Amino acid sequence: MRYLFRPPAAEAAGLLALPWHQPLEDWDPDLLLEVPQRGISRHVVRFTVSEGRVYALKEISESLARHEYALLAEFEEEGLPSVSVLGICVDRPGEQDAILVTRYLEYSMSYRYVFSGPRAAHSPDRLLDTLAQLLVRLHLAGVYWGDCSLSNTLFRLDAGAFTAYLVDAETAERHPTLSARMRAYDVDLARERVGAELMDLQAGELLPPDIDPIEVADGLAGRYAALWEEVTREEVFRLDEQAYRVAERLQRINDLGFDVGEVELVTSPEGARLRVETRVSEPGQQRHELFRLTGLEVQENQARRLLNDLWSYRAYLEQRTGKPVPEAVAGRRWLAEVYHPVVGIIPDELVGRLEPAEVFHEVLEHRWFLSERAGFDVGTWAAARSYVQHELPRTPAVMTTPSVIADRGTVTALASD
Repeated sequence: MRYLFRPPAAEAAGLLALPWHQPLEDWDPDLLLEVPQRGISRHVVRFTVSEGRVYALKEISESLARHEYALLAEFEEEGLPSVSVLGICVDRPGEQDAILVTRYLEYSMSYRYVFSGPRAAHSPDRLLDTLAQLLVRLHLAGVYWGDCSLSNTLFRLDAGAFTAYLVDAETAERHPTLSARMRAYDVDLARERVGAELMDLQAGELLPPDIDPIEVADGLAGRYAALWEEVTREEVFRLDEQAYRVAERLQRINDLGFDVGEVELVTSPEGARLRVETRVSEPGQQRHELFRLTGLEVQENQARRLLNDLWSYRAYLEQRTGKPVPEAVAGRRWLAEVYHPVVGIIPDELVGRLEPAEVFHEVLEHRWFLSERAGFDVGTWAAARSYVQHELPRTPAVMTTPSVIADRGTVTALASD
């Protein structure tokens, strides 16, 4: 057998003791972890834990494994929203298929859970917007997916919204650019698959009765077309409009969740033509700023919400002390005096049901709700105590992220065997 792992190779050391010579479906259950949020796969897929990290193992033909391994590695390096690949095992005895190893995307959910779970009431529109955004990102990067579906996508909560990640790249192709015909075909395939998947949920009575599968699926093409037009179109305007029109367009692209690369502005006596190169990576302006100030790694919408609270806390400190507070000092104090204490009051039995940054976001939402009802600001601490007592327990235990389940000792540690 041969193993091929991406750096850092030390991360894979704990996995080498696994019985790679056996078919995945025959592995000892004690080596595996049940992941309640997982979706349905046409291949044999299992999950395991090594040194506190969860990995997904997928058994597929060697040619597909190598193809997917190479593409996912490219996507990760370029910041495209996809799962992170670790390695592959090939040349297994008995001409068995290869095994592709990816890192489990913590706090992610399959579409089946999103649509049938307690948060499904407002999910269809948001989920389709998120899927359209993922397709636009891939197409801007010259990626033809060829198998876009809800089953091949994972979703994570991001300050009340969703972020979508590509999971399966077996059929994906990379091109310098995609023609309009290839993009349209990819979108049409996605529409068909989404409709079929939602009809399957409906047949199993897992879909809320007011959701029409065909209507939801048919809305994907329009959402995609509108977003593609917004982030790729050229604008022409008068020279005296130049300053504010450029700023307005760049802000609009940022608000849609995309970063801006090169900006080309061509002027002539007749007016100005603006072309904006839209970055295909995940938006990062707010994330990078929060990381710089606090060291927290979160998603973009979460970062925006947390930064707003940080700046409010900085203003409070300046008002209380009567002197300016450097942003670096404000970041450290907010982290130690606000963020960590809030997420730290989560009871052990509720840890892992939501990402810590998502919990903090929901505490802020709960604070607003309680303050509106009370007629005065109840404060973060009262809101946090109320939230963990009344709201967080409503998040089903099935949403607990696998690494937390593993930490609780529900699976045998591999490294110590």
